Amino acid sequence: MDFAEVVKKRRNVRLYNPAKKISQEQIAEIITTAQQAPSWKNSQTGRYYAILEPNMREKVRACLNIKNQTVTKDVSALLVTTFVKNVSGFDKNKNPENELANGWGCYDLGLQNAYLILKAADMGIDTIILGLRDAVALRQVLKIPQDEEIVAVIALGYRSEQELKAPTRKSLAEILSYC
Repeated sequence: MDFAEVVKKRRNVRLYNPAKKISQEQIAEIITTAQQAPSWKNSQTGRYYAILEPNMREKVRACLNIKNQTVTKDVSALLVTTFVKNVSGFDKNKNPENELANGWGCYDLGLQNAYLILKAADMGIDTIILGLRDAVALRQVLKIPQDEEIVAVIALGYRSEQELKAPTRKSLAEILSYC
């Protein structure tokens, strides 16, 4: 499938087919693609915690808000995405190189997550990125080190419905300025 097709096909899915599972090999292929995203000085600070085992998936789901717990009820896998703090956007002495500081780590991880969801779509795997979560509880459940910033939870699975309508996008006139 070409890139434009993948982008057009990819949607946030909220109803998953519990019978179809995702393998460790598929997760590895998706993360390998995500690693190809650019990062500040090639710092590669993105980290992923893949949750495939059902009991652990339930523990992670309990760290989500009620709506996101419902959305993830039948997913095959969850990925918790983090970045190592004070690296992207910082010099070798740990001084911020501009006013964004750790914003660059979040930016880099966002690029990786974009590659991740597009690769998943290319493989026929559906996703939704969830931001409403309890980072303190996730850190405890997954034993995430303090030097990592927890950013998102990405649900992966196979949609239970056939076709999702594309959401309306703003016009270019609303978002694009030529200078």
